[in-house]
Amino acid sequence: MLLYIVRRVVSAISVVIVTLVVSFALFFLAPTDPAGVICGARCTPERLADIRASLDLDRPPVEQIGLYMKGIVVGRDYSAGGVTRHCSAPCLGYSYTLSQPVTTLIAQALPITLSIIVGGATIYFWVGVLSGTIAAQRRASPLDRITVSTSLLVNSVPYFVVALLVALYATFLPTSEYHPFLKNPFLWASGLLAAWLTLGLTNAASYTRYSRASMIEALGQDFIRTARSKGISERRVVYRHGVRAALTPVVTILGLDIAYQLTNALFTESIFGLPGIGVLTLRAFRLYDLPVLMGGVLVGAVVLVLMNLIVDVAYTFLDPRVRLG
Repeated sequence: MLLYIVRRVVSAISVVIVTLVVSFALFFLAPTDPAGVICGARCTPERLADIRASLDLDRPPVEQIGLYMKGIVVGRDYSAGGVTRHCSAPCLGYSYTLSQPVTTLIAQALPITLSIIVGGATIYFWVGVLSGTIAAQRRASPLDRITVSTSLLVNSVPYFVVALLVALYATFLPTSEYHPFLKNPFLWASGLLAAWLTLGLTNAASYTRYSRASMIEALGQDFIRTARSKGISERRVVYRHGVRAALTPVVTILGLDIAYQLTNALFTESIFGLPGIGVLTLRAFRLYDLPVLMGGVLVGAVVLVLMNLIVDVAYTFLDPRVRLG
């Protein structure tokens, strides 16, 4: 187990490094001069030179990447307009449009996005698994047909349309705003409730179908028939033995889906007025704030790799048939 985890961690770190290098090359080594785009059409030569120096665009590409990675490990200093600013490790750059280190901006926005994603994932996972399991138990019944039809109908409506309708018409829900969890857990939950319900119930439709298909397959396995032949109650057979086997493919989708929600959170945050990573990245895109864009890409890569690692390790606990080699 330990050796497997070490191998997976090393592989994960290598993926993050490759993503960092490729993203850096796409953003900072583009044919178009990034400093010229940032500065604008009326940029003075002095201002253009200052931006190039502050972003290290006047250095060789290999040295630029090396300085960026050095900042992540030990931090670095940035100079602009004759003013030197220190960026502590892990330093992801300095936003000159917002006059703050990228790590500070991400640290302010990331808890909001994670709160939305985790709360929504909790709803759509358990609602989807429960409804899919019930539909699988009553396969080909009217309840099963209604469940599948409803999930297909919900999935056919674009997510941002549902979010807009909830924001406009669900006036009975608390006003969407973010409060730190440690300061007031009740206000934290009530301010995110609309976003959670929208994200959770729309995505639960997909998990209902995933869980139903996986559960139907699990209920046809030999170990389920053996458990029934021993006289074990149907409820225990389904919810203790069947669900455990059926969760393995669903958890795989959940791990990837949570990472995907980082991008989908852009719609949720924009519509409900929650200043998370999605809104921060969109603002950086409009302002051509390359350090913030790089920071957002790196955070997304780390979350995606981390969720894959968690899913791989969770396999052995969810399904005893899986063994780590």
